[in-house]
Amino acid sequence: MNDPPPGPIVAIGGGDLRTLATEPIDRAIIDLSGCSVPNVLFVPTASSDSEEYSQAFDHAYGAVYGCPTDVLYLLGSAPTFAQIADKVRWADVVYVGGGNTLKMMRLWRRLGVDRLLRGAHAAGTVLCGTSAGAICWFERGHSDSMSFYHPDRWDYIAVTGMGLLPGLACPHYDGDTGGVPRRKHFHDMLARRGGRGLAIDNDCAVAFVGGGYRVICASPGAAAYALTVQRGHVIERRLPVEPEYRTDGDHFVW
Repeated sequence: MNDPPPGPIVAIGGGDLRTLATEPIDRAIIDLSGCSVPNVLFVPTASSDSEEYSQAFDHAYGAVYGCPTDVLYLLGSAPTFAQIADKVRWADVVYVGGGNTLKMMRLWRRLGVDRLLRGAHAAGTVLCGTSAGAICWFERGHSDSMSFYHPDRWDYIAVTGMGLLPGLACPHYDGDTGGVPRRKHFHDMLARRGGRGLAIDNDCAVAFVGGGYRVICASPGAAAYALTVQRGHVIERRLPVEPEYRTDGDHFVW
């Protein structure tokens, strides 16, 4: 008996769940589950388990999209590993919210959440999320986590993710934190580090399925970009928006 293929991963650059700003992306996520009404688990670790955020998620995915939903709270009275595993096993889709990526990844590793999510990915579960919930699936991500600790004096950092996807990811590419633009700093970071990057605007997502990818936009002008470094210069290429998944054998072509 062959093992199931790894589940899809959908990285969302940013968007407001409360106003259903990412509805085309959300509905694509539901379709990728292969279920008419998938079980969807929300993980708000990066927002310090914000109840308001969880309620916005439940309204969107529960009340509007009609999916059974649950929330995995990890702060305060932390669940046992077995309780976390039960919630992850229940889910057809795991949606990770935005916030402090560094704090989230540290807690996940301490509690073993990252191991459970790897197992879910291998079993075919859809993994997705916005901002921190996009960064976490990549090798590293361009993060404003330090602004949560030192709001008056901070800089963007590269946070180590789970490595399910290659490269350095940057959400909110067309935005900023505290007036500090993402795009320029991401270019500078990539020029120093080398390798390749993926930048995603707000209201835009990149879905990875098998060996291919597809850009999904929820508003006009939103886009995703592939970045590489050549002779010390960052080369930026806007990724096409097409209905089919682009593939190059078993390797992502972004």
